[in-house]
Amino acid sequence: MHPLTIAAGQAACVPRDVAANVATAADLVRRAEAALVVLPELFLTGYDLGALRSHALSPDDPRLAPLSEACAETGTALVVGAPVVSDGRAHISALVLDRGGAPVGRYDKQCPTPTERAAGVAAGVRGCTVEVDGWRLGLGICADTGFPGHAHAAALDGCHAYVVGALFSPGTSATRRATQLPARALDNTIYTVLANHVGPAGSLVGCGGSGIWNPDGTLLTDAGTAAPAVAVGTLDPAALAAARTDHPVLAESTTVPEAGRQLLVV
Repeated sequence: MHPLTIAAGQAACVPRDVAANVATAADLVRRAEAALVVLPELFLTGYDLGALRSHALSPDDPRLAPLSEACAETGTALVVGAPVVSDGRAHISALVLDRGGAPVGRYDKQCPTPTERAAGVAAGVRGCTVEVDGWRLGLGICADTGFPGHAHAAALDGCHAYVVGALFSPGTSATRRATQLPARALDNTIYTVLANHVGPAGSLVGCGGSGIWNPDGTLLTDAGTAAPAVAVGTLDPAALAAARTDHPVLAESTTVPEAGRQLLVV
């Protein structure tokens, strides 16, 4: 593999205004200059559980046209958070567009919180790996990171990075951001990438800090509290190999990967 440049974006979003948030997302894609951009959980609507059904999108939604154009213009693949309704079930999802701007699928959050479940959010039934230039990236959404087995399943599927869109707020939620992402990296000797909301985002407030952690758990880059901003980093195959030589946890694992994991090539 060659090094891969990836960006985690953050910006203020407008509650329930899909068009405005699509425009902001397109701007982040253009400024990132990366092979892949990841944006926060429910970024296209804001974190508003009451709008999951009324403002649901699909991977081929015509409202995503400006995003598709930005991806095609820059040759950038994209992972962006949005609500989706499928087979009558509401999901908190990550939509995936390839470098030509075409929709290739979605990942549904597998570990919704009790509050989200009470609001009608259904858990996703399978994990998702995105392949970019030979790099395998396992997708996660916010609370997924609190379950070590979620990232580990991605690592067992051959993933080199764990890529997450989230809404971590100031306070104890920010503490989880600061501990869970480096822990998942160190546990599995993979890069971890976080795109987090910054400022008001519907019913909650994001603490920012979008960033990338190295496979030894150290911080590679952090966007701080700036808005808009992108945390851009290069995933290095030599650094990944060195970390796995020093900490060969995957070679020692006997855990079986989850069944039915999907692969999206962008």
